[in-house]
Amino acid sequence: MLSRNRWARLCAGLVFALAVALLPSGAAHAATPPSSGWNDWSCKPSERNPRPVVLVHGTLANKHVNWWGLAPYLKHRGFCVFSLDHGVLPGVPVFHGLGPIEESAGDLAVFVDRVLRATGAREVDLVGHSQGGLMPRYYLKHHPGAADKVNALIAIAPSTNGTTLLGLTRLLPLFPGLDEALFLNAPALSQQVVGSDFLTSLNANGYTVPGVSYTVIATRYDQIVTPWRSQFINEPGVRNILVQDLCALNLSEHAGVGLTDRVVFHEVANILDPSRSRPTTCLSVIG
Repeated sequence: MLSRNRWARLCAGLVFALAVALLPSGAAHAATPPSSGWNDWSCKPSERNPRPVVLVHGTLANKHVNWWGLAPYLKHRGFCVFSLDHGVLPGVPVFHGLGPIEESAGDLAVFVDRVLRATGAREVDLVGHSQGGLMPRYYLKHHPGAADKVNALIAIAPSTNGTTLLGLTRLLPLFPGLDEALFLNAPALSQQVVGSDFLTSLNANGYTVPGVSYTVIATRYDQIVTPWRSQFINEPGVRNILVQDLCALNLSEHAGVGLTDRVVFHEVANILDPSRSRPTTCLSVIG
């Protein structure tokens, strides 16, 4: 059994790694960038793209930083695109997704309802990165009627079964006291460690719910959610995609697949609009 101190160190390793991986240099000290064309509450879905897309950020990210690449990409292709902040801790700016995942799912429930009211749509499509690919599964399983409001969940590098944080804890001696502080004040971190009570409960009796289409996109170079194969959902009807099967030359790691990877963006667009899908290859970076 792991001691409390060991759990704390594992969780803190996740915090530090994600802080480095998810935020561009200097982002923690910069003003939060404005969204560029998304979160437009006057947007009305078209006949071709009838469902708004809700983007769900990962741990230590926010609704702007995590989606400055994918949101404009989808908006340019005619989708109504929205993103929310969740898991916001009092007094902690910029770095979100740290509060209890159950409460973040409540944030998502409220936001989805708001999007449906504003757009007049009957369903949304959810696209999440890291914790953002995990938390919506709690929403779908535990919020009555949620599955009737969601057509699809596309999870990019999700912490489906948690993470072992392979190799990251050796960074902790550089930051004395960080482990206990983060363990006590950032519940979502401990919830994403392999074997946590939260994951055991969430994944019991199946990972998916009827009526929702599930896709998982993973990279073999993921250094945060390890081992990378643990991201996949091995249930009937779930599509599991390895980025390197689309483009063998792709070297994107955990942050890259959510932030900047246009191969991933292209495949996400294919899933959201099958009628206009084209094969995703290495050349999709210029598509």
